Amino acid sequence: MKIHISILFIFFFILGTAQAPDQKDTFVKDNFTKKEFYIPMRDGVKLFTSVYIPKDISNKNKYPFLMQRTCYSIAPYGENEYKAKLGPNQYLMKDKYIFVFQDVRGRYMSEGVFTNMTPQVDRKTKKDIDESTDTYDTIEWLLKNIKDNNGKAGQYGTSYPGFYTAVGILAQHPALVASSPQAPISDFWNDDFLHNGRFMLGYFRTFPVFGIQKTKPENKAWYMDTFVKQTSEDGLKFYRDMGTLKDGYEKYYKNNFFMTEIMNHPNYDEFWQKRNLLPHLKNVNHAVMTVGGWFDAEDLSGPLNIYKTIEKTSPKAKNTIVMGPFSHGAWAHEQGKHFHNQIYFGDSIATYYQKNIETKFFTHYLKGNAKEDAGLPEALMYDTGAKEWKEFASYPPKNAQKVNFYLTDGTLKNSAGQGFSEYYSDPNNPVLSSDNLKDFNGFTPKNYMSEDQRFAVGRPDVLTFTTDVLTEDISFAGEIMAKLNIASSSTDADFAVKLIDVYPEDFNPKEKKDGVIYPNYHQMVRSEIMPARFRNSREKGEALVPGQKTAVNFRLQDVVHTFKKGHKIQIQISSSWWPLFAINPQKFMENPNFATKQDYTKAFIKVYNDSSIEAEVLK
Repeated sequence: MKIHISILFIFFFILGTAQAPDQKDTFVKDNFTKKEFYIPMRDGVKLFTSVYIPKDISNKNKYPFLMQRTCYSIAPYGENEYKAKLGPNQYLMKDKYIFVFQDVRGRYMSEGVFTNMTPQVDRKTKKDIDESTDTYDTIEWLLKNIKDNNGKAGQYGTSYPGFYTAVGILAQHPALVASSPQAPISDFWNDDFLHNGRFMLGYFRTFPVFGIQKTKPENKAWYMDTFVKQTSEDGLKFYRDMGTLKDGYEKYYKNNFFMTEIMNHPNYDEFWQKRNLLPHLKNVNHAVMTVGGWFDAEDLSGPLNIYKTIEKTSPKAKNTIVMGPFSHGAWAHEQGKHFHNQIYFGDSIATYYQKNIETKFFTHYLKGNAKEDAGLPEALMYDTGAKEWKEFASYPPKNAQKVNFYLTDGTLKNSAGQGFSEYYSDPNNPVLSSDNLKDFNGFTPKNYMSEDQRFAVGRPDVLTFTTDVLTEDISFAGEIMAKLNIASSSTDADFAVKLIDVYPEDFNPKEKKDGVIYPNYHQMVRSEIMPARFRNSREKGEALVPGQKTAVNFRLQDVVHTFKKGHKIQIQISSSWWPLFAINPQKFMENPNFATKQDYTKAFIKVYNDSSIEAEVLK
């Protein structure tokens, strides 16, 4: 089966683990011996594991373990077939560690059954297993069976491997001294496939990867023939032709177990509650460095929430967070002049992170004194407006104060007003999430996180609130809350809120991309969507009372962003954001995932002038 080249590129960029050997670079083969093992877990299931051992290892020259567990394949397979690169960056590879790669349960060459976001369990018998017990058992086996190790282990991973790293923290093996979950999932209700329970339709093409069980050991992707073929260069045409979410599910994914789970669990029920890692992150006793990207369209909330949770539950833990101007996992790939989409953020940003932060973290804890602090910043956060790194002794910063920006008659004010703004929302004519039609053919969304939002201004179903030109810099640093007071003529509605940096009309950056109109650029800084049905409880949806004023409050997730003097701050609000997110029929249903076109209900929606956006602003 042929898959469009852009989908393949994104696919392997995200996975980043199935690396073919580079015939021109023989460093790995020259310096490491590769061994493959089936490592037994406590319940008897064996996990396929590749171990790259430095050739100069000896009783006098011992090395620590640096491990990645993944559902995305540890290829190439075979003890004579070598990866082109080892570890999270080239500096760590050249410093040399015992690099360990493992296929998790039910994936590729490992035994067992695959479960998405494996729930944590109470360990009462040997059959009570989860990803943390598999991490523990793997480390224990490695210590006993790989000679001349120094008794220390670290782990890392990005995206799904970031989740395996995060949950591996709970193994609490005494040899595990350093963990770096990067772009990790933390709560499946609000990471990746769902945002506040609303299904992220932009993920539609990814489901073969996660929802097809293998039936035998596999050294190649067994699910390739279930991918949805591209039908047009115009990616929007696919979603228009698909129809409703129900139509797409029944046409393409009736036999996909993961899509079926999502379709059948619209509320935050036991299925999703079990897949929330955060309540389990307690008594963390080793160094953790969580890494994320401010423009990560897949896992932005995961890194922030994992860091904040460990801060609350394990105050003695050596806990660090790094957030850069990156898309999903982009800190692993140096691009020279660093752009996200059309906006330039600086030079060699990934290299700075790899050399000065990531390498320092693992070198100190795995080869130095793990009981001492590595001297890293508590929080290293890139200010996406000032376009520079900033260090904080705590995060959110203690000198940040909550400020409300009230949504009043097209403007953002410092006090609430009377009356309301109103728009007309038609599910049959939704607000587009982008004007880049080619991007809709992608494997997962990416560019929209900083995309120019001028295409949505002026639509009758989009409300826009904008400040006057700023006379001084305003720095947001921390959490953002949308505190909306609404009324709808329908019994349900979504609320998509965007925080936007409006650049000056004479903006002319030194580094730019051809064909982009930079003056008056409306750069999206942060955004989120919230179904009104979950305004009071995630566990059970609740209908709106038509015409009744109702509070809908939700987090937009964090930012560290300086709105510069001469810029404007803007908020956009709509009730559809398609095809990035599935359509809300605007008719209350017990399971809106199975809405038909006949359920689609037009609505007049009011946003009252006492609504606000609450931001943490540095003083």
